[in-house]
Amino acid sequence: MPTNIEVPSLGESVTEAVLLRWLKNDGDLVATDEPLAELETDKANVDIPAKTAGVLRVAKKPGDTVKVGETIARIDEVPAGAKPAAKPAQPAATAKAAVAPSAPASKPTPAPAVAPVGKQPSAEDLRPSVRRLVEENKVNPAEVTPTGPGGRIIKEDVLRRLDKAEQPGPNGQSPAAPAPVAPGPPPAPVTRAPAKPAAASEAEGEFDSNGVKRVAMSKIRRRIAERLVNAQNTAAILTTFNEVDMSAIMALRAKYKERFNEVYGVSLGFMSFFARAVVQSLREFPRVNAFVDGDDVVYHNYVNLGIAVSTERGLTVPVLQHAETMSFAKIESEIKRLATAARDGKLGLSELTGATFTITNGGVFGSLLSTPILSPPESGILGMHAIKERPVAISGKVEIRPMMYLALSYDHRIVDGRESVSFLVRLKESLEDPTRLMLEI
Repeated sequence: MPTNIEVPSLGESVTEAVLLRWLKNDGDLVATDEPLAELETDKANVDIPAKTAGVLRVAKKPGDTVKVGETIARIDEVPAGAKPAAKPAQPAATAKAAVAPSAPASKPTPAPAVAPVGKQPSAEDLRPSVRRLVEENKVNPAEVTPTGPGGRIIKEDVLRRLDKAEQPGPNGQSPAAPAPVAPGPPPAPVTRAPAKPAAASEAEGEFDSNGVKRVAMSKIRRRIAERLVNAQNTAAILTTFNEVDMSAIMALRAKYKERFNEVYGVSLGFMSFFARAVVQSLREFPRVNAFVDGDDVVYHNYVNLGIAVSTERGLTVPVLQHAETMSFAKIESEIKRLATAARDGKLGLSELTGATFTITNGGVFGSLLSTPILSPPESGILGMHAIKERPVAISGKVEIRPMMYLALSYDHRIVDGRESVSFLVRLKESLEDPTRLMLEI
């Protein structure tokens, strides 16, 4: 009996998706639980696995919009005499297992995914950003070991290939280069071209005679636009500012970052300090962690902390569930895991929902000041910015300190000016004296 492959439930408020690509071809033998297709929703990319082993028969094309419950393929029984597909082996490491180890042992290298049999990767099969990197550095895709889902080449695979070409072997030669017959001048180093932002890649291509090109917005970009406009139309958004002296945190990181990495296997960044400071401040000012629902105000005794991550598909906000229970090491490892999954388009829907407060860091792009927009139904979002050395008055003297501007955008319907300013001052005090974060005072 044929087995239908339907679009599964994709989470609250998600009713349709776009069939991004097939990971197996029509007529291929597939194994149970083997990924067949990748769907793009307005929140995340989702792999569709095979329910049973058999022969795949495709019913939808890449680019089609499909609804929850709709059949996109079927799996026929394996013909008599044909060898059934074996169940795929579990990879050595997955994105879900990227949590920092408790001991400083070296991490095993993930086993690379195997490209589909009979099909060598070519430049045309690559995503635009990967194809651009391959072409600019004159890399042969057949020489790149793919580790992406479905045997695809991702940007990190190309960078590893370039790093390998740049690293000399024991005899001073490139590992991939044969030993020369006679000594000669050393090969020219490989120059890695800087990656262009996604906005630049969208602007490339063919334009009409008037110099104009029309490109359909991606589903996630449309969803972002809808949510931002909705936030502006439904909430009374106001932003308040303050600045924080980062000297104490930077000194603490410089002193303990190596030991922290040895013990927990993850780097000690700034975000864990900000996350802990936000959690403590929200305890004192619970309305900033609440939201409006009709005529009611909904409070939370927990903090689901959204961390904005920029990806090629647009801004994504994975969520640290119950951040109030997390240690510094847990926060850092979860942020690393979620950021990697976000950039690979492999976040689960449960990892993108339920945020009660959000942090966005425009400072990584050099932003000095901004006014973040709320993500409904949340009532608060904190904007971090670039750390700049500036002259400040300290005990009647002018000193040069590493300073960061902070911006808190809030829903003025339930958060008063006194609360928002006090929240930001409390945050500033905790960050300028990290001991208070440890003592929770």
